[in-house]
Amino acid sequence: MNKSELVETIAQRTGVSASNVNATLNGLFEVVAGVVAKGDEKVTIPGFIAFEQTTRKARTGRNPQTGEAIHVPESKAVKISAGSKLKSIAKGETAAP
Repeated sequence: MNKSELVETIAQRTGVSASNVNATLNGLFEVVAGVVAKGDEKVTIPGFIAFEQTTRKARTGRNPQTGEAIHVPESKAVKISAGSKLKSIAKGETAAP
């Protein structure tokens, strides 16, 4: 499901206009991106999903073509974790809404 399909599905289920749903999702994405970019907080929707910034430590890697050792510097990444309710639905233990 892509974003436009998601917007349309939410609009149909809630009776809210697709443009309002799209604006709300865009707002959510902007807030999550802003919090993750700062790196000092975590965005959590209890039972569903959590977003946070993580740091990957510097390490030694290998060039797959030559086998030569290379230095991979420290970098920032995003960690997205599924909450317990979402995991339960994915496992089939709980019915999807």
